[in-house]
Amino acid sequence: MKVCSNKYEKEAWASLKSVVGIDEAGRGPLAGPLFVAGVIFPIGYMNEEIYDSKAISEKKRERLFQQIQQDANWFKIVEVPIEVIDEKNIYQATKDAMLEIAQMATCDIVLTDAMPLDMTKEVHSLIKGDQKSISIAAASILAKVSRDHVMLALDQKFQGYGLAGNKGYPTKEHLNALKTLGVTEIHRRSYGPVKKIAGE
Repeated sequence: MKVCSNKYEKEAWASLKSVVGIDEAGRGPLAGPLFVAGVIFPIGYMNEEIYDSKAISEKKRERLFQQIQQDANWFKIVEVPIEVIDEKNIYQATKDAMLEIAQMATCDIVLTDAMPLDMTKEVHSLIKGDQKSISIAAASILAKVSRDHVMLALDQKFQGYGLAGNKGYPTKEHLNALKTLGVTEIHRRSYGPVKKIAGE
């Protein structure tokens, strides 16, 4: 089992500094909202099961989703609507949501998964942060599970696109469905494949 090294948490906690970890889920899909989450754990918190949400099973993510919310000193989950993604572009929409969470969090240090933030707090943008930091990994789990729940609900409303399975990502099934069934209100019209099929 892979475990987060928590190098940045350990350094911060040794100085009694609090840390928020921030991550997102849903930058790549053609459909559905983006989710961004932030988590602050108590100083010295340990849970070796918390790791990159993409690298653990759905069953474990669901269990940890509850555990993280119970154990965290603070957490925040932000849903970014499709309209905002199309208006701003996915990078800016992600950055703005992360900045919003970072500003709300009462903490000394901000850790993000590969997203630089310009603010007065100390910020570390970590490549593969969800594999290095328990705080970022926890945020990735909160964001992914929240988004998956929404996509399962949307699958009931927008049938034929396979959203329960592909979660809105551009799988062959999803792209074929877009061509035959058309573009819906939950599709990101600023994304190339959707724009092409919509003829915009």
